[in-house]
Amino acid sequence: MYPIYIFELYFISFAHSDQGSHYTSPTFQLLLKELKLGQSMSRKGNCWDNAPQESFFGRMKDEVDFKLCSTFEELQLEIDKYIAYYNNYRYQWNLKKMSPVQYRNHLLQTNNQ
Repeated sequence: MYPIYIFELYFISFAHSDQGSHYTSPTFQLLLKELKLGQSMSRKGNCWDNAPQESFFGRMKDEVDFKLCSTFEELQLEIDKYIAYYNNYRYQWNLKKMSPVQYRNHLLQTNNQ
């Protein structure tokens, strides 16, 4: 059995998934309800609405060596560090070679002019 970790979630938190049988099962939906989590699913046959999340997690799995983590806290720290790196320093071709934060700020500045 896996250990259960208790951590604080934001007031409005969602679990996003595809429509696989394990995510649509009454048992899983009851667990989400008990944890006060909303549920969001991709539309049937439409993988594009989940594409940004899949891309991010795919890159994270390629770029972070999770095997070095021996505790949940170490894993959480590595994920937090990667998210900060990805959002602030990892340049992306489809964002005009800017990081997501730089691109957002660029769009905000452009819209405010």
